Amino acid sequence: MSNDLIIKDLHAAIGDKEILKGVNLTVEQGVIHAIMGPNGSGKSTLANVIAGNPGYEVTGGEIWYRGQDVLALEADERSKLGLFLAFQYPVAIPGVTVANFLRAAINAHRAEEGKDPKETSIPIAEFRKLLRDGMKKLEMDESFAKRYLNEGFSGGEKKRLEILQMMVLQPTMAVMDETDSGLDIDALRIVANGVNNFASPHMGVLVITHYQRLLNHTKPNVVSVMIDGRIVREGGPELALELEDKGYDWIKEEVVGHAS
Repeated sequence: MSNDLIIKDLHAAIGDKEILKGVNLTVEQGVIHAIMGPNGSGKSTLANVIAGNPGYEVTGGEIWYRGQDVLALEADERSKLGLFLAFQYPVAIPGVTVANFLRAAINAHRAEEGKDPKETSIPIAEFRKLLRDGMKKLEMDESFAKRYLNEGFSGGEKKRLEILQMMVLQPTMAVMDETDSGLDIDALRIVANGVNNFASPHMGVLVITHYQRLLNHTKPNVVSVMIDGRIVREGGPELALELEDKGYDWIKEEVVGHAS
């Protein structure tokens, strides 16, 4: 059973507009894999399709993870399988504290069908230690845990919370959808360090970004380029540097040239 995330000829649309036009991609366990591409190329759509956002219609192709057909699973089942999505624009949930939300999420992952919930709930002391350790690594004040989820949060606070969720849920495959969006230099460093601290041989990371600046802190092993709903180029970290220096037009021209 492969623990790689395997995507084959994936097509997806919003309404009548096709956005993903045959994505082929493998994200290996234990690897930080970056996808770069210009606005409108389909990067965030890919992240949402992997996570199971019902606003996107999959019109063809396959996604496999840990021997399971991901497209046949509901969003919560994908999460329990080990898939995690850090949103580009996290939503606020008034009335639900960060601590209560995270504890409920952990318990949902620990729960096993047919068992008494009391046997699977994380003990309070264990949860508090896990939460404190995570917040310390992300340079977050402990009062953060009592705030309502994303309500009144700055962009940096929202992104820190996404990484905190990843730390406490301990997924085996994390998809980071433009986590650098709206971050200043200090917040970017903290978020990237959080990813680096948690990345391990047991977790794959798919980093979706426009810019090289995130990749200066989160060192990718593999870089793929998405243009017009397809992966058109794959290489090592040097490819990200080339894109930063030259932009995307040269790749677009090559793609058009090969297609004609």
